[in-house]
Amino acid sequence: MKIQKILSQHRQDFQAVYICEGCETTEKGSGYDDQYFHQTVIPDMKCKSCGKTSKELGVGYRPLTTKYPEGIQV
Repeated sequence: MKIQKILSQHRQDFQAVYICEGCETTEKGSGYDDQYFHQTVIPDMKCKSCGKTSKELGVGYRPLTTKYPEGIQV
């Protein structure tokens, strides 16, 4: 899965539309805007339709950068 579009963000919590790189199914979900979430959690998200992760598909996932620098409390 990867982020297709961020719908809203409040501090570091956000709502986004995620898209599967394999079957291109989209789903709405929440997230947390820090490096760990972008680099570890998103690539390990399983698609509800095909059940695959970015790692299983072998796609080169490129994480987004965070809106705020690491260590800043918002």
